[in-house]
Order: sequence, then structure tokens, then C-alpha cells
Amino acid sequence: MELGIGMFGDLAIDPQTGKPRSAKLKLQEILEQIKLADEVGLDVFGMGEHHRPDYAVSSPEIVLAAAASITKNIKLMSTVTVLSSSEPVKVYQDFSTIDLISNGRAEIGVGRGSFIESFPLFGYDLKNYDKLFEEKLDLLLNINTNEVVNWTGELRAPLVNQMVLPRATNNGQLPIWIAVGGTPQSVLRAAVLGLPLVVAIIGGMPRQFQPLIEYYKEQYVKYGHDINKMQIGIHSHSFVSDNEAGADGYFSKYAAQMDRIGASRGWAPYTKEQYDGGRSKEGALFIGEAAEVTDKILYMHELFGITRFIAHMDIGDPSHAEMMKSIEIFGNKVAPAVRKALA
Repeated sequence: MELGIGMFGDLAIDPQTGKPRSAKLKLQEILEQIKLADEVGLDVFGMGEHHRPDYAVSSPEIVLAAAASITKNIKLMSTVTVLSSSEPVKVYQDFSTIDLISNGRAEIGVGRGSFIESFPLFGYDLKNYDKLFEEKLDLLLNINTNEVVNWTGELRAPLVNQMVLPRATNNGQLPIWIAVGGTPQSVLRAAVLGLPLVVAIIGGMPRQFQPLIEYYKEQYVKYGHDINKMQIGIHSHSFVSDNEAGADGYFSKYAAQMDRIGASRGWAPYTKEQYDGGRSKEGALFIGEAAEVTDKILYMHELFGITRFIAHMDIGDPSHAEMMKSIEIFGNKVAPAVRKALA
């Protein structure tokens, strides 16, 4: 199983001014953190896309390109590229460029996005929410397979004998993951196309996702894909500390970010009881000391048969020192323990 770190570039809000902290500083910190993730031997790093004042990263491909020049082995992927409001030609070109810079380490995670700010920002109509993703994924897969592209859709001008360059290292083909939040339609799409699946499990009980992941497995085989090539990942909120006080003390930062998101979605204030419940064996938070997080990842492997786990670590914008420590423990203690248990 591959183990990695994911981030969105969360920016803490100053309670005195109501303003987020410096995006410039955050981006510099993120690059140091990715470099450390590579140095401690983690398999993958994922960067998300947002267009809000409380996130520093609107262009994950730019961050990943910068990371490509300071890392050696770690895979670099988007978690996710909001494909519905992106241009597939440019998405492919950006990630094929990262792939060439990194000597074949680029991957694309595509999804519809949990926020909708990018749609009006780039001039897309939300009434086409589903159709946009469907068409753009079809075009991206066409580009990924063919250097010379011929494609026709309803919401974009056709491409006729158009070359899309540069080409990625693996005969021009990049790994493309479908990222889902739990809708059967999205899971079925990934299975029909034979694409790897990554599920965001950020609340409730992971066990509730078991029928969905079993559905993916069944449909993947039904549509004739090689079960030996099946890849399933989960992406969950995580934070690793070297003591219980550190894990318990992370609550205030985590709750502050959850409340900021929840304010626009009608959620009740996030409670310590929710946090503690999420940290339990059946909860969705991978927050605790190394042994706790290790056991929980192994439990996810038992439940789902996952081939990749991405620990989403920067919820609430922990300090740079806290992030570096969490990554260090994850890479030096959690990852070796998981690998040994599954060997």
C-alpha cells in the first residue's frame, strides 16, 4: 500500500483582524514540507485546488512543479483538479510538464469539487455541473491516450487533428484518478472507465463507505478490467503527534477550520465530542500518536483493501513546526509499521 500526505494550503484566520495569514509564507512552508515527505520515504504527495481566501493554493500544478525540482522519488498528484471548471488540454499539458520535470512522477486526481467558487470565476454555468465533468473527463482521457486529438462535445468547441504537447513519459499517458465524495454515480463512472478511485472520507464512520467501495470493485470487474490493476485510495483528515497532549491540543485549530466551512453550509459548531468520536477506531479522523494512526490505517486496509492512503494533514493550518513533526513521524514511524504489517 502506498502512503502519502495531502494538503489544501489552509490559512488560519487572525481573530483580531479577521484576515488570513500570509499565502506567501504558507507556500514556502508547503514546499519545505513536501521536501521532507520525500526525504522520509513517503510514496505520494497530493495538493488540492481552491479559490477562497482561507486557502493558499489555487493552482496545484504550480506548487507541484516547484516541488518536482526539490524532490527525488515522491509521486506528485493533484487532490484534486476541479476538472468541471478547468480546460482539459491545459490540465494535460501542465501535468505532462510536471511529469517531464520530475522524471515520471506526476499524477492527476480529478473531481467535481466540494466548493463551487471556480464555476463563476471561470465563467461556467452551474446548471451544467454534471455535464461539464462528464465531457471534460472524456476529453482528458482522449488527450491522455492520443497525441493527435479528434473530439466533439456539446459544451466546448471540437478538436480536429490537434496535437497536444508535450507528452508525458509513459508513452504520453499520465495516471488519472477519479476522486469522489461518496456518490454511487461517481463511483460507477470510475469503475466503467477502469480508472483508479480515491474516496474522501472526512466524517462519520468509514465503515459506512464499505458498500460503495464493494460496488466499485464489482463494477470494475463487470466492465472487463483487470482486477490486478485495480487501485483504491482514501483521503482522510490526519495529524500525527508524539504525545497525546499534542493530538488533543490540535482540536482548536481543526475545529476553527471546520466551523469556517460549516458556517456557509449550515453546520452546527464543531464539538470536542465529535473530535474525540472521530479519533476512535470507528471514526474518520486519523489523529493521534503513531501507533494509533498505524492501527487505523491497517483497519482501513482490512475494511476496503485499499492500495493507497493519503493523510490530509493541514486542516486548520497547524504551525510549520507542527506540520514538519507530523510528517516526520508519519514517514519514520507510521509508514514503516504499516509496510511491515502488510509485508
